[in-house]
Amino acid sequence: MSQKYSQFLEKLHTISDVEKSIAVLDWDRETYMPMAGNAGRTAQVSTLSSIAHELFTSNELGDLLGAAEQEQAGADYDSTQASMLRNVRRSYDEKRRFSSEFVKRSSSITGAAGAAWAKSRQDNDFPSFQPHLEAAVALGQESAEIYGYTDEKYDALLDQHERGMKTADVRRIFAALKSETVPLVKAIGEKLDAVDNRMLKQDFPVEAQRTMCHYAAESVGYDFKRGHLGEVHHPFSTSFGRNDVRITTRFAPEFAVSSIFAVLHESGHAMYEQGIAENLDRTPLGQGTSSGIHESQSRLIENQVGRSLGYWQVHFPELVRHFPKQLTGVTAEQFYRAINKVEPSFIRVEADELTYNMHIMVRFELEQQLISGELRAADLPQAWRAKMQELLGVTPKTDAQGVLQDVHWSLAAFGYFPTYTLGNLYSAQFVAAAKSQDSLIEADLAKGDSTRLLAWLHHNVHRHGSKYDPAQLCERATGSTLTAQPFVDYVREKYGALYAL
Repeated sequence: MSQKYSQFLEKLHTISDVEKSIAVLDWDRETYMPMAGNAGRTAQVSTLSSIAHELFTSNELGDLLGAAEQEQAGADYDSTQASMLRNVRRSYDEKRRFSSEFVKRSSSITGAAGAAWAKSRQDNDFPSFQPHLEAAVALGQESAEIYGYTDEKYDALLDQHERGMKTADVRRIFAALKSETVPLVKAIGEKLDAVDNRMLKQDFPVEAQRTMCHYAAESVGYDFKRGHLGEVHHPFSTSFGRNDVRITTRFAPEFAVSSIFAVLHESGHAMYEQGIAENLDRTPLGQGTSSGIHESQSRLIENQVGRSLGYWQVHFPELVRHFPKQLTGVTAEQFYRAINKVEPSFIRVEADELTYNMHIMVRFELEQQLISGELRAADLPQAWRAKMQELLGVTPKTDAQGVLQDVHWSLAAFGYFPTYTLGNLYSAQFVAAAKSQDSLIEADLAKGDSTRLLAWLHHNVHRHGSKYDPAQLCERATGSTLTAQPFVDYVREKYGALYAL
């Protein structure tokens, strides 16, 4: 390895180590840390976040970057060196716009807001969370101004999660998706009794859920030798490096199916990180390229694999073994139909594939209004109820069931929600491309075997980390940029069969 690039890479390793240390502290805060430790932990994370920012935006790294760019001027576009320099140059220029004071203040605000959200959600107490939400919204607005935008403020926040995507692009894609799927949901609404899911509405022992969740994660390819399953209020996954990628879920007697599918979802995220090429570890390329691509992997494993008939024809006996009282006499096909019932609901993470996207549209529309200043935080609960009624035909009875159900806004993660639906669309496009490129994949999935599909994903998505922007990665893997049509084709075929449409 050339001298200048080697020195540059060593500096990136140091910065990565600090950032991963922050991730470890955050993981502990969400899983095992006592509540009383939050103030101290927030201070620790704020200090380290400031240090990481100062290291990355330092003149020293800028000099090393410039020298490495000159040295590698002729490197092939697809090479690791060229990709690394391209990625770091863009991030370096962007992060230099943000002061260390802003980064430290952001960490302090979101650390306090995250803890306040967890308690407010538990207590169904929006007023106690409101000042924290107001601070998070102000932070998002300030971040957008510092980051910069040409069309609308929300673009700046969206770009930080899905590089190159504009708010207008999302509106266009969402409008096309809505026009194609709303009629399908309405047609299904006339046949709601065609699918019976009463078997899911029982109490399922939590200890058995834990064991089954471990089994489910392994069944789709999550490597527990390089991972761990934890318990939290709101499921997430986190990576400390490709050899330590952890997942979480939440358990309650009435949430057996929810806990299993949360684990499948987080396993998809984690397998993406576990599959990144080893030579990208401890660098900015050693992570998923965007939130939308990351969500494509989680939604793909959760839905196109985990909610398929083929998967449960193989694994349903294991589920019955864990819950004999609840499922004895139920067939795999009956269970498959139950877990795919289309039914408007209050909770996003428990929604079916069709109405799930409506939940995202609710959040997408409301957070644009928050960032533009059109909607005040104090008015959000009422606006939430109205938007849920408009798009899903249901009105939450409580704020815990409504506006307080997601952690994202407490983290000032504005611009993230649209990527969940973008992930749904990417996932369908990836699976369609995989099936067209390898004729054995479809037959294997029908037999509950996702091994060949995962190999395709590893080759075309996982191993690249952040070498390519999402649009580039999608086009390289599938031959075209993102479109809603593969998802529309998928749900039409699946739900048309389920509801005899």
